[in-house]
Amino acid sequence: MKPGYLAVPLALVCAMQNAAAAPENGKRFSVSAGWLHVMPQGKANPFNINTAVKGGTNAKVGLISQDGFLKAIDSDAVTGTGSNLKNQLEGLLNGPLGSNGGSLKDAEGNIRENIAGTAIIDGLESWGAKGTGLEAEDIDTLGLMFNYYLNDKVSLQLIGGIPPKVDIKGKGEITAPLTGSAKPGGIAGILYKDLPLNYAVPITNLNSYSKAATARAWTPALEAQYQFGKPGIDKFRPFVGAGLMYAYFNDIELNKGIESDLIAAGHMIQNIHDGKAGAALDGKISSGDMRVKVDASDAIAPIVTAGFTYDITPSWFTTASVSYAKLNNKVTIDVMNKNTSEKLIHATTKIDIDPVITYVGVGYRF
Repeated sequence: MKPGYLAVPLALVCAMQNAAAAPENGKRFSVSAGWLHVMPQGKANPFNINTAVKGGTNAKVGLISQDGFLKAIDSDAVTGTGSNLKNQLEGLLNGPLGSNGGSLKDAEGNIRENIAGTAIIDGLESWGAKGTGLEAEDIDTLGLMFNYYLNDKVSLQLIGGIPPKVDIKGKGEITAPLTGSAKPGGIAGILYKDLPLNYAVPITNLNSYSKAATARAWTPALEAQYQFGKPGIDKFRPFVGAGLMYAYFNDIELNKGIESDLIAAGHMIQNIHDGKAGAALDGKISSGDMRVKVDASDAIAPIVTAGFTYDITPSWFTTASVSYAKLNNKVTIDVMNKNTSEKLIHATTKIDIDPVITYVGVGYRF
């Protein structure tokens, strides 16, 4: 082998040996514990929602209250004479034909099934709920940092801590954009052959709850760090680091009020499947047994850190740092009918967590 060929591998071996050399102070490990404060910076992203009601579904209305019927009618629709359609229908239902037990309504005041007729339903298959979303709140927990020093300058740091419970705040009001047309029967069908529907069906108002959910966050991180200065000489040593964070969320608990709202929405969808679109608009319980399932995806994110250590003694030190991770994950909410295992509602949103993390602690080298 030529001498020139041997120089490169020898240089690599020497570099590796130098990198793995013990620090001058002879201490290869350190551990610290302290206060970890996490401040999410991300903004809410809209929910994307799908339901089991396909566009153009032809549904039987069945019994429906007068209020339920009228609120679904397009408020801006007018008759051929230019009159407001909803006002004209209200006058008809409150007139002699609409008296309880009359030709339009039964003794309880509900519009009769033969009058309610059928409806072509659009708008519920898929939509984006603008102005809605989820945001993580600030959290505090005990942080733990473990360092392995490759040499005087470079270390590998494992960042951990006690997994905290994270409060997740909801934003906006979720409504379902019901459109389509109603086709009444009987005398109402003679007077009005096609009634336009346009109604934002209330699902849940996330703003009305102090928090939408809670979850336990496991967010270990591994960084390579470079520390300036010399051990045993410089007490104050700044450092910078970069690495990866892994995020895992479990023990997810949805707010009971929101869960109740979603169960009610599931009953709406099931009632439409059962040929009872009127019962859906009236908010009645369906034939289904509803279950709400919430899940959050795992995520891997880059993380960067800047901080310093200050030596109290050769073994004991204080440390402080600030980190930033470009972290986001996906949240999925499903409403299922346990009787049929059918997924009636499927909603997803992305949470941009993007946390700024501050840490202040006390450590020991060994």
